[in-house]
Amino acid sequence: MNIIPGAVALAAVLAASALTPSDAAAPTPSAKPTIVLVHGAFADASGWRHVIPILEKDGYRVIAVQNSLFSLTEDVTTTKRVIDAQTGPVVVVGHSYGGAVITGAAAGESNVKALVYLAAFAPDADEPVGALNDKYPTDLTAALAPDAAGFGYIDAAKFHSIFCADVDEEEARIMAVTQKPVAIASFGATVPAAAWKTIPTWYLVSQEDRTINPDQERFFAKRMGAHTSEIKASHCAFISHPKEIVAFIEQAATAVTK
Repeated sequence: MNIIPGAVALAAVLAASALTPSDAAAPTPSAKPTIVLVHGAFADASGWRHVIPILEKDGYRVIAVQNSLFSLTEDVTTTKRVIDAQTGPVVVVGHSYGGAVITGAAAGESNVKALVYLAAFAPDADEPVGALNDKYPTDLTAALAPDAAGFGYIDAAKFHSIFCADVDEEEARIMAVTQKPVAIASFGATVPAAAWKTIPTWYLVSQEDRTINPDQERFFAKRMGAHTSEIKASHCAFISHPKEIVAFIEQAATAVTK
C-alpha cells in the first residue's frame, strides 16, 4: 500500500471537497413517472377503471383527466393544466380522440417524457383530427347519431359491435347508456403544434377496431416513427385487455426513465 505524502494528501482532500454531489455519489434510479390518462370520445375518465389499479399496484402515480368533449381547444387546455400540475417526469396516454388531445396538450411540456397512443388519432400540426377518415372509412360513420346541438352519440343498438365488440355484453350495455357525446366540430379542429414531433412516442394498433380503421392507426404510427405494437382487440382494448395495455404503457415509462 502506497502512503500519500502530506501535501499530496491535503490536495486530495481539497479536490474531493470540490466535487459536486452528482460527481461524488453513485447514480440512483430515476423515480417512476406519473401516468396521465386521457379518454376519448363517447367516454369519460372512469373508462380507465381496469387500468388504474394495475398501474398503481406497480408503483405508479396515476391521474385520469376528465374532459368535457365540448371542443378540442377546451380539452387540450384541461389536459395541459393537469400536465402542468405534476412534478417530476410524466407519461401521457391518449385513447381514440384523446390522442388528438395529447398531441396538442403535451406540446412544449418539458416534463412529458413519453406519449402513448392507444388506437388513437395523432394529427399533425394544423391538420384536422378527422382529415383521413374518408381515406380510411369505418362503420362508425353510419352509426353516429348527432343531436340538434351538434354533439354525436353512437347508436346504442350498434354500440357494442362497433365500439367495443370484445367487451363483456353487460359492461358494453352500460357503456352505451352512459356514453358521453362529443362535439362533432372537434373532428374538424386542429392543434398548432404536434407533441409527437419532439417527444418519444409509442403506438398500439387495435387490429379489430371498427371505430378507427386499423390502417389509419398504422399510418399514424409510421408517420410519427413510433415504437409500434398491435393487439387483437376492439377499439376499447384498455377495457378488454387491461393487463396488456398496462404492460405497453409501462414499456414506454421504463424506456424513458432508465
